[in-house]
Amino acid sequence: MEIIVLIVFGLSVGSFLNVVIYRLPRNESLAFPRSHCPACNEQLRWFHNLPVVSFLALRRRCARCRAPISWRYPLVEIATAGIFWLCWSHFRDQPLHALFSAIFLLILLVLSFIDLEHMILPDELTLGGAAVFLAYSFFHPGFSSPWTGVATALGAAAVFAGLFFFYIKVRGMEGLGFGDVKLMLMLGAFLGLEGLVVALLLASFCGLIVGGFMILFRGKDLKLALPFGPFLALGAFFSLFWGAKILAAIQSWVMTG
Repeated sequence: MEIIVLIVFGLSVGSFLNVVIYRLPRNESLAFPRSHCPACNEQLRWFHNLPVVSFLALRRRCARCRAPISWRYPLVEIATAGIFWLCWSHFRDQPLHALFSAIFLLILLVLSFIDLEHMILPDELTLGGAAVFLAYSFFHPGFSSPWTGVATALGAAAVFAGLFFFYIKVRGMEGLGFGDVKLMLMLGAFLGLEGLVVALLLASFCGLIVGGFMILFRGKDLKLALPFGPFLALGAFFSLFWGAKILAAIQSWVMTG
């Protein structure tokens, strides 16, 4: 019963997150008007807005104009339900940490899809999230010092800001967006130093693999603009749940290599 409640709640929250993903970068109100088809502006009836179910029942088409519905909608809803379940199953004995872990990952989920579509990381989410998790870092059960989150966040943001301006100075172009610098505040505040290192290693590895694939097999050049936010989010996801094991495996590999 517990799992069912978490999944249903997660799907419902995911439906709202889809609204945020679509409207926030367009500077539209998150509350008004009600959900509508972006192609014909037809207002959705309640039974057209059921998470996942409506997508399947409508066969991925608007009920009125038959315009295709993006796969993003069920993906975000299912991912949100999965995040709630994972956070609860991993941090069941620390309910407050489970809640903040879910909020952390949901913000990253929204940022990832916005970055993929618009190549931006809205300040409302990066700086807003940083403020929330900097405050929470003083109560974080995994930190040895109440200042761990603050120190990691400021240090990481400073390093990324230095890289940002250095790349512009040397190459005359941005190597990463300044939104990534702001995102580092949030990641550092919640993950701490070791968790952030794991997240960065995983993000860099995944970014190199995807970027290399696109250059070799998709005919892209070395100036390919690839949003780094989704890779940071993916790295943070694995770091949050399995960071200690990943770090131990890396250290073991380095020592034996």
